[in-house]
Amino acid sequence: MADTGTSNSDASCVDKLKSYVRTMKGTILAAEILISLIVIICYAASNSGGYSAVAICEMVFAMIFFGIFMMELDKQFQVMNWVWSDLFRAGIGALLYLITSLICVISSGGDGARIAGGVFGLIAGVLFAYDTYTIFLQIKSTRQHTPASTDDRV
Repeated sequence: MADTGTSNSDASCVDKLKSYVRTMKGTILAAEILISLIVIICYAASNSGGYSAVAICEMVFAMIFFGIFMMELDKQFQVMNWVWSDLFRAGIGALLYLITSLICVISSGGDGARIAGGVFGLIAGVLFAYDTYTIFLQIKSTRQHTPASTDDRV
């Protein structure tokens, strides 16, 4: 999952962080963490802060997967399929963000912070959906398809 190419086990955590954030997956996960933090701040400033639960959960899950992929723990702990787990995390996150954000934007009732949280939540939903799409393409490209035999002698 980490696109660094080289596995430097003696590199410091900061070096691994810098090199992982430069990858496409690292940039997407860092953006998901940042946009989730912005949504949490907006919902916390609104009159009804109950919508922040989705943003908190998705930010925590994105941080966990960021740490796992950054430290290349997905290659060490092969008990579970990390790519499929990341696909489900991103897909569910996109769906939940889009639903809660649409609810907040449609029924705002004059609460500006909730509208802002809803707008940033829609952006987060699109970002999580893009992450889901990139993970799906990765899964699709790693599948091994065996071509059908074209031999005329059966």
